[in-house]
Amino acid sequence: AGMLEELARVVAERAAAPPEASYTARLLAKGPDQVLKKIGEEATEVVLAARVQSAQRLAEESADLLYHLLLALHQRGLPIARVMDELRKRRNA
Repeated sequence: AGMLEELARVVAERAAAPPEASYTARLLAKGPDQVLKKIGEEATEVVLAARVQSAQRLAEESADLLYHLLLALHQRGLPIARVMDELRKRRNA
């Protein structure tokens, strides 16, 4: 399995942890709107990093965005494998 699949497993494990023990559990406990807000914030930070900041900062912000996307997928019960399948279909189209 790739890194995204591994991280998706960690998200699922931490989602079951007590909120005080895990940032992931804490954020998920706040509900979908909070996760979606974080996605918006992180997407903006990716845009800014891509425009005017270092490649390292872009990598960091991109990692944050991917992480928060995984949280949203988890909340919706959508496995990362479905996203990977969609990417494969598009590549082969």
